[in-house]
Amino acid sequence: MTVESALRGAAPHLLLDSLRTSLAQQYAASSADLLLVDYGCTSLRPVRPVQTPARVRHVPVDTGPVGRVFRTQQPYLFRDDGPTATVCLPVTVRGDRLGVLVVLLPPDRATAQSVAGLGRVAETLGHALRVADRHTDLYRSTRRTRALTVAGEIQWDTLPGRGCSGPAFDLHAYWEPAYTSGGHLLDWSATEDELLLVVADGAGPGTPAALVSTLALNAIRNARRAGLDLVGQASLTDQALYGHYRGKSALAALLLRFDLATGGIEVVDAGSPTLWRIRGSTTERVELDRQLPLGMFEDTVYATQRLRLLPGDRSVFVACDPGEPRSAGDGEAGDGPVARALAQARHLSCADAPRAVVRALREASPGAPESVLVVCLDWHGPETGRPGAATPRDGGPLPPPGTP
Repeated sequence: MTVESALRGAAPHLLLDSLRTSLAQQYAASSADLLLVDYGCTSLRPVRPVQTPARVRHVPVDTGPVGRVFRTQQPYLFRDDGPTATVCLPVTVRGDRLGVLVVLLPPDRATAQSVAGLGRVAETLGHALRVADRHTDLYRSTRRTRALTVAGEIQWDTLPGRGCSGPAFDLHAYWEPAYTSGGHLLDWSATEDELLLVVADGAGPGTPAALVSTLALNAIRNARRAGLDLVGQASLTDQALYGHYRGKSALAALLLRFDLATGGIEVVDAGSPTLWRIRGSTTERVELDRQLPLGMFEDTVYATQRLRLLPGDRSVFVACDPGEPRSAGDGEAGDGPVARALAQARHLSCADAPRAVVRALREASPGAPESVLVVCLDWHGPETGRPGAATPRDGGPLPPPGTP
């Protein structure tokens, strides 16, 4: 039985047990441990029980070889003079980075072919984790450095994740506070021809905001899955929110449809978060035809407008609560903090840029927003596609996994 088959047949809470048995049989692995990124994306935390003799502990995402594998999404092979070699592999599902798999092998088994095979195992493990999350709390509990609020629990259970990738695009999101938020809304759906995306400001703090966003999100999904266009999705969601809250809890949202063959975009701006475009050396806010927020009035009529992306463009959506980021100084334009944060993060990867922008906005003073969601979309274009799988890097004298 292959490792992949064993994972598919394992009980949800016993994925690691099954994985360890299979890796020992097929790769002579002495141990295998899985570290999952926490909700705040600050550390990688081991799923218990830990098998590695050195006792892998939680690792900051910004330091060490394990953190580097998570950030770069490249496998890492570490050889030393001891009896084992260490292989670290990213565990990622369609662009959503879940964590890192750490495997100890005999030195003679630490070959490029073995690392490539383990990379496929790590990919299968990621998919198995997604399915297992529906049946056990083990992995979600591992991801917590502290307790989630009820609003945070609602948000994490309704949002699709933090990332999605396809041949034409990379999409990544980050929000803070990760453990106590609840109001922001994010969702996407991709097919061969199109990417549908919705981003919304929070409707305020706490559980009431989470309930507003949950109602809106399910209304949008209901309309989308029924085959309605963007206007239909906005209208149905507007009716659902108004019917329940009678205009007292409106939601500012952007609904977008990306044509993956052409880079064309249809947009419904319902009192939206801000949209920024980075093209070449230019960072600019995209001015949209702002319409009424969803659920503010009964039977609001919405309309679309059209934009176009060029290969290499980066689109950034910034949703803040309450309101938009205020000026950090007298005489500075209201968009100044966002423009400055985007400029500072422009050379970062699509996966790393949202976190850097959120941190910059929340550290701005005075007038820092309480809650921020940033979504980054890099458009490669239909002809560019994705690069091939990277080859594992043979490590130098770096500390072993688990060392900060």
